[in-house]
Amino acid sequence: MFDHTDLHNLHETSLKMQSWIRQQTFSPEMEKTLRRFSSWEVSELILKINQSTFRGRLAADPSLPAGEVEEDGRQRWYSLEEINELRRKMKVNRKSLMPPRPANKRAFRAAIANFKGGAGKSTVALHFAHAAALDGYRVLVVDFDPQATLSHSMGLYDVSEDHTVWGIMARDLIRETDRMNASSVAAASGTALPQRKIPASIRDLGLDKLRIADFIKPTAWPTIDIVPSCANAAFVEFASAQYRHLNPEWSFFAAVSRYLDGLPDDAYDLIIFDCPPAIGYQSMNAVFAADMLYIPSGTGYWEYDSTTSFIGQLSEALEDLAHGFDKTFPTGKMKLPKEFCDIRFLLTRYESGNELHQAMYSAFEKVFGDRLAKHPIEMTRAVEQSGRFLSSVYEIDYRDMTRETWRRARATFDRAYEEFRDSIIASWDQLEDTE
Repeated sequence: MFDHTDLHNLHETSLKMQSWIRQQTFSPEMEKTLRRFSSWEVSELILKINQSTFRGRLAADPSLPAGEVEEDGRQRWYSLEEINELRRKMKVNRKSLMPPRPANKRAFRAAIANFKGGAGKSTVALHFAHAAALDGYRVLVVDFDPQATLSHSMGLYDVSEDHTVWGIMARDLIRETDRMNASSVAAASGTALPQRKIPASIRDLGLDKLRIADFIKPTAWPTIDIVPSCANAAFVEFASAQYRHLNPEWSFFAAVSRYLDGLPDDAYDLIIFDCPPAIGYQSMNAVFAADMLYIPSGTGYWEYDSTTSFIGQLSEALEDLAHGFDKTFPTGKMKLPKEFCDIRFLLTRYESGNELHQAMYSAFEKVFGDRLAKHPIEMTRAVEQSGRFLSSVYEIDYRDMTRETWRRARATFDRAYEEFRDSIIASWDQLEDTE
């Protein structure tokens, strides 16, 4: 027979192995660091210019970052900060190398969502964030998943639940309840309405005093920040049900949207959500805050079946909330019913030579048409290796394997990211102009 003490002992043993894995994966200080990128990567894969052109520009302008030179003098290696300085200072054919971003728009928000586990949500979110950073964008990732795979992949382990999405929701509950109580006292009728009470067990946590920046943590990538998650945040679903009971008028689904509305519009370019494999309080917050839904799915029938169920249940949940709140309660800058600029589907773990995968791609295409990304994520050895070591293909040094193996893995994510980016750019103008 087993009880909670056995689970506790298994947990302690697993934590020791987790520590060992971190030592093998990260630096000796158990902190994740970002590698440098070779001049070949910088020119051809990141800035997308000819190597000879790149070398010529470096020779002609001594003010450009020179990177670090290998002992044999054959290759230069650049940090991401240096790459971004090159991007800001260099022009090719009189064109800027800065990524496109419409003026007077806030950061674009994309939710990577599906309620089937193993669909590749965290892998896609990680690679899209890293690809966007290499593309010159400033990125904020929000980890809604208590499994915290994305947070761990970004190098964050010691995270307090107070500084996760749960903390954001609890903070919002207190602030929204106080706002409603103040409105009740100042009712136009002159009659004071009943006050909604928040118990001391919640109010005394002091979460309502936390600032926006208190939830945001830096990562090893200088242009990527994260609102992390942790296993202790799993109780958010239970806590949120209690919170709704305390204040049934609280628009719980808009908590994260209201939080993000408090960010300066130019603080980030892209905000990427990694959603949990469920439709619950956290995932609904991600969906309501998102401008675009990006739905990854595996290539089997059960994955197709699960994706179909996901969009069906999500549509019902969105409809119920729209009618239940009837546009009565403030939801930040969000409007009801919830609308998205775009919805896309992306196949993952795809094998181009697999007839079943080809057939399932055709099935997805017949149903979802041009909503289906044309470039699925292919399963390669390098992709599998990146998952095992909690790193993206972009973080892996191509010298650790054959360059062709690494190049193939990177190419599949490059193509998928370019479609993702193009969808965002096409939708960005639909957002309201900022003042």
